[in-house]
Amino acid sequence: MQFGICLLSVVPCRKEPANSSEMVTQLLFGEHYTILEITENWLKIKVAFDNYECWINVKQHTRISESTFNQIQKQQPVYSNELIQVMSSESGDVNFPICLGSALPFFNNRKISFEDKIFTFEGATYSSNEKRSAKNIISTSYLFINTPYLWGGKNPLGIDCSGFTQLVYKLNGYKLPRDAYQQVELGNALSFVEEAEAGDLAFFDNEEGKIVHVGVLLDHERIIHASGCVRIDKFDHYGIFNTDTKKYSHTLRVIKKVI
Repeated sequence: MQFGICLLSVVPCRKEPANSSEMVTQLLFGEHYTILEITENWLKIKVAFDNYECWINVKQHTRISESTFNQIQKQQPVYSNELIQVMSSESGDVNFPICLGSALPFFNNRKISFEDKIFTFEGATYSSNEKRSAKNIISTSYLFINTPYLWGGKNPLGIDCSGFTQLVYKLNGYKLPRDAYQQVELGNALSFVEEAEAGDLAFFDNEEGKIVHVGVLLDHERIIHASGCVRIDKFDHYGIFNTDTKKYSHTLRVIKKVI
């Protein structure tokens, strides 16, 4: 078994081993993974955070030992709490941006140090040993307002609906799966829209009954979600009402309380 870590700002993860294949998710700096399959130019990986399987280009892979992988697994995760912040090599000759939610393994005294890698990070951080309240979830959600929608994206420069909910909850101490159809399996269903509270998740389906969308409720009348961009819309027992088009854009399936 081989293991790796993302040491770039953002790495696209593909459905199939080809640059032309759709991006299904992204790796952020510091995220680690197990290698499941190896081809000449591509690696099939399983992301440690959510067990998501996807393909990355071998040129964007950094190998780590099994010992390092296991040490990261045992740590309480620390994440960047800055929208965008510069990461620097110890020598200072390499500087690059990392984004909100990037992992900071072995973080201590403003340094990340493991194997032969040493980086310096001066930004604000969040330790996931603290499970925050619904109020904090809403505050984090607002950081993403106007972030453009990007299929497979999960960062402040481009994000999809389930990437948005996963990242918001991750930054408040809760672990959600990657996709909406997986996230809907968590939590307790509410019987009425009027029971909904800030921080609850609302799920929406298509004509075939498949879960295709998710958002964070601000209360039982408003939702923040990624649709075109991260935006706030009206919400009721029918679904999401887009105030720009004056039409319902998504049909409500269920509301789940997950915290």
